[in-house]
Amino acid sequence: MKRILVVEDEEKLRRVIELQLRSSGYEVEQAGSAEKALSLAASVSLILTDLRLPGMDGLKMLAELRARGLATPVIVMTAFGTVEGAVEAMKAGAVDFLPKPFSMDHLMTVVEKALEVRALREENKSLREQLGARYDLSALVARSPSMAGVLDTVSRVAPTRSTILLEGESGTGKDLLARVIHHQSPRRDRPFVKINCTAIPENLLESELFGYEKGAFTGASISKPGKFEQADTGTVLLDEIGDVPLGIQVKLLRVIQEREFERLGSNKTKQVDVRVIAATNVDLRKAIEQGTFREDLYYRLNVVPIRLAPLRERRADIPDMVERFVRQYSEELGSAVSSISEAAMQALVNYAWPGNVRQLQNVLERSILLCQGTNLDAGDIRFDGTVASKVVAPSEVPFLPTGMTLDEYEQAIIKEALHRADGNKSQAARLLGLTRNALRYRLTHMGLEA
Repeated sequence: MKRILVVEDEEKLRRVIELQLRSSGYEVEQAGSAEKALSLAASVSLILTDLRLPGMDGLKMLAELRARGLATPVIVMTAFGTVEGAVEAMKAGAVDFLPKPFSMDHLMTVVEKALEVRALREENKSLREQLGARYDLSALVARSPSMAGVLDTVSRVAPTRSTILLEGESGTGKDLLARVIHHQSPRRDRPFVKINCTAIPENLLESELFGYEKGAFTGASISKPGKFEQADTGTVLLDEIGDVPLGIQVKLLRVIQEREFERLGSNKTKQVDVRVIAATNVDLRKAIEQGTFREDLYYRLNVVPIRLAPLRERRADIPDMVERFVRQYSEELGSAVSSISEAAMQALVNYAWPGNVRQLQNVLERSILLCQGTNLDAGDIRFDGTVASKVVAPSEVPFLPTGMTLDEYEQAIIKEALHRADGNKSQAARLLGLTRNALRYRLTHMGLEA
């Protein structure tokens, strides 16, 4: 039950207000002076106070509350004709005021509004704290040397405004790491805007990035800010930066380097203060050689490069991830699963994970959802149709053909899959047990057309 403190030296009015508040379901504390009110302030949800009080007045009481670090909302009551005092009180931190005389209906409207605002602020604070915990460095798994190195780099560069380039296969956690960097920076309370450069059609990308003015093109009936304006004072994540057309790359170079741009259909230059994080699952150096990515933009983005290794290269992280995801999905799905067998864990560690962490999450969520017991066993886990008990451990992998390197063997397998699929990359990916993006990454890495 909410408790309200009424501070009023006129006893009769104080008693009337108390009765009204109690009849509406609130607990009430009373004080006839600011000095007594200050001794009660820490235990209440709202303070309703007169400005004119014996001894310390309402304005000084407000200042003292703030000096003590109390954020309790305060409503001030002020006599008719003394609006200037109410204005001063609002400047000092009061949330609202009631000019005397006032009706009980008016009183309750103002009180309920102030309590709603307080509840929203508390909820907002709680959500920020939850986000802070979710994106804390200590919440990330880093038993493998490669991931430990990533987190060490992040701890050094997150507090700065330096541009960061995240490289790695699809599903390795680039989006999550970008959010961690943002939340570990001084910009944590400012906007974080993600731009999926692949998902936006080329003819719309410029207007989405930089905005447009009314009449800039057919259908532009109003002016609209772009993503960079929306992210002002915050962070922009340019996801799949390697897919941005060359014409847009020139404009991105300018906004990253000069922090300025023009909306589509405007000659007015706008300034923005944004921290840029770019992410890619393709080799930008090869894209430069192929003429599909600007070298000057690459060097502007590559101030702090961070490579996220694929899951198959950081198997030491898998057990901790599995235990965390089992707890998470069991709770979210209302499942009775509370543990995982050694055989199931070994199968998960041994798997190649073409879809990386994202695929691991999907496999565990599906397995927990379908599991009928409390212990997740190897027979409960399927890798896109493959039973976990049939997964081959690294020690059981057959030797390579004589005279062939691992890279050559991988290329031969991929080429054979493409041949069997008549060049259909989606079908070839399914034959290989890969996602299409994972196959595309390998083809690009091999220097083949993707």
